[in-house]
Amino acid sequence: MTDEFGGTAVEIAAAVRGKKVTPREVVAAHLARIQRLDGRIGAFRAVRAAQALAEADEVAARADLAELPLAGVPVAVKDNLAVRGESMRVGSAATPDTPAGQDHVTVARLRAAGAVVVGLTNVPELCVFGTTDGVHGTARNPWDLTRSAGGSSGGGAAAVAAGMVPLALGNDGMGSLRIPAANCGLVTVKPGLGVVPAGIGEGDWFGMSENGPLATTVEDARLMLSVLAGGDAVGRPAPGTRTVAVSLRSPIVGVTVARPYQDAAREAAGLLMRAGHQVRRADPPYPVSLSLTSLAHWTAGTSVDARGLDPRLLTRRTRVHAAVGRRFERRVRTGTSREELRRRLEPFFAEHDVLLTPALAHRSPKAGPWHERGWLRNVAANTHYSPMTPPWNLTGWPAMAVPFGTLPSGAPCAVQLVGRPGSEGELLELAGQLEAARPWRRTAPVDPES
Repeated sequence: MTDEFGGTAVEIAAAVRGKKVTPREVVAAHLARIQRLDGRIGAFRAVRAAQALAEADEVAARADLAELPLAGVPVAVKDNLAVRGESMRVGSAATPDTPAGQDHVTVARLRAAGAVVVGLTNVPELCVFGTTDGVHGTARNPWDLTRSAGGSSGGGAAAVAAGMVPLALGNDGMGSLRIPAANCGLVTVKPGLGVVPAGIGEGDWFGMSENGPLATTVEDARLMLSVLAGGDAVGRPAPGTRTVAVSLRSPIVGVTVARPYQDAAREAAGLLMRAGHQVRRADPPYPVSLSLTSLAHWTAGTSVDARGLDPRLLTRRTRVHAAVGRRFERRVRTGTSREELRRRLEPFFAEHDVLLTPALAHRSPKAGPWHERGWLRNVAANTHYSPMTPPWNLTGWPAMAVPFGTLPSGAPCAVQLVGRPGSEGELLELAGQLEAARPWRRTAPVDPES
């Protein structure tokens, strides 16, 4: 590690445990980078400079410092998870500006492992859409500042991609980790149901939302996921040959996948084949009704989260989204569409260990005030560029985004890996093989001093 903010989480923690650098020095370097860069990027809703430095000193004084897996590692937390002493605004003017009395369980686990929370990251209002902009700021892709970082964990992805923190905590209800990770050249894991404590909003979007890491390397993602899961839930599987299905089609009827994203999936498939895995083209049997099922759950989750908030303080796109969702709430609560989707897809995953797809269909929309635009325009933009992620929230199965290749603009491209329940370790193993075969620059070149 050549400097405090240039290392991975694994490298920083090792340096702190070995007394080569102090937690305060690490955190101060990251805070300086945030101050220098975030005015252009918009990753953070709130920065905890004084509190983070004090907490870094507390980490340094811990008797178990030499055993902490995230010793002194700065992390950012998505602004829909409670951080003790900080308000949780969830991207909205309608939410109360009241400090939280205690940490969310995932935040508490990170702190117990030695991490230091440096700030809360921007999200779209109520974490609904795939572009992060609103009353608290606009998160831009550090690789291309004219483009959105994606959403809804867009602020966290932008912070990690710009090197302002090595790790960020986000969550994924319809792709909210994988979409911004794919835009910003990061590794992320949406774990399967029950691997990591959820507790997001008023019911986790009917159990579809999962907390997970945003990181620059597979090992960092593995480390953070292990901490979030309680230590032993994410093992390293024995090396072996996997059966990998490659699908280039969109799960949503009528949405095309752009050539660079198809090419990335093809090239990743070729690398896995050369690594000894059994790879073949095969499309999951997505039902034609998937788009309606996705829309129903997406809007109904927002309807629940908006309950009790002053609608006059919500943006128009959120109000309409919640109003549409009210029509679907009963159907989502009592229906069987998710169980039917799982039954339909289970035979495919009985035949294949892993599904490899493009992570996105197109690059993210231009950065701008999408929260001021109409609901249909937002839904169309989201569906056009990010149709690949929702099925795996509906099934509750693990899925990853892994940077792979570049777009014509030079921004990162990415692929998605999906597995059956309990296969997080297998997905990380394959992601590591892709990373080793096609290394990606960890952070965007946004700082002339770096």
